[in-house]
Amino acid sequence: MKFAFLALPLLAVAMANAQQPQQGMIQDTTTLPLWQGQAPGQMGDEDKDKPTITVYLPRTTAKGMTAVVVAPGGGYGALAMNHEGRQVANFLNSLGVAAFVLKYRLGPKYHHPVELGDAQRAIRMIRSHAAEWSIAPDKIGILGFSAGGHLASTASTHFDAGNPSAADPIDRVGSRPDFAVLGYPVVTFTQPWTHKGSAKNLLGDNPDPALLKSLSNETQVTAQTPPTFIFHTNADTGVPAENSIYYFLALRANKVPAEMHIFEKGPHGVGLAGNDPALAEWSKLLALWMKGRGLVQ
Repeated sequence: MKFAFLALPLLAVAMANAQQPQQGMIQDTTTLPLWQGQAPGQMGDEDKDKPTITVYLPRTTAKGMTAVVVAPGGGYGALAMNHEGRQVANFLNSLGVAAFVLKYRLGPKYHHPVELGDAQRAIRMIRSHAAEWSIAPDKIGILGFSAGGHLASTASTHFDAGNPSAADPIDRVGSRPDFAVLGYPVVTFTQPWTHKGSAKNLLGDNPDPALLKSLSNETQVTAQTPPTFIFHTNADTGVPAENSIYYFLALRANKVPAEMHIFEKGPHGVGLAGNDPALAEWSKLLALWMKGRGLVQ
């Protein structure tokens, strides 16, 4: 009995340490909290109130790996963690890329800027631990689908260089992704082809028109927006392809390196589209794009 009482504190310490992103200790499928203790704006203590990243590592981890934050979609009200999360992470691992699947907070409980803050924190966290985790600090991208694509495009157009005087060392590094990948993304909140459900979950019922414009990311692209790969389908009626097209045109107008593929067929929310031989080519095209940019071998 005495041994059991002694062991419990030791077990608690071991479990607490296992949750910390310590030097040289990143492990495959480990889930890490984005903040120790409560996250900014946290309203509750359920799992859905605690933003995290889950680590997926390639079989061989080389020094200076590319890393990608993966943001699943779900209309800012749910998360497609399997076909837009884990499966995509496994694909990235096959390219030798480390993947971090983001569990960000959702509406209608949480509104902007909470979701963006979660994505920015994930990028900062990976960059701040890049040397320890064998990641190149200038090869950290973000990949998002649908509403996760909106989050990825928001992170690509709303970022900062970090706060050098912050008490938290993670907050001292920049949140700009080095590249972005958008899969059938929600982009605009002001045009007829918006996805109204995503806008409502993210911003509530009566958002300020200025905020709607600020988060219509086709209007926010600058020359500092990172290089971007986009794919969509012409048959997508849930989130029409105009979202991708106008974002691409904004990238082009600002001379941001970009590549876009609009496939003729395919519904919304296909993920890797493994059951559609034509649409499944998007991931091969992405691999070629990443290779051309020196992100994979």
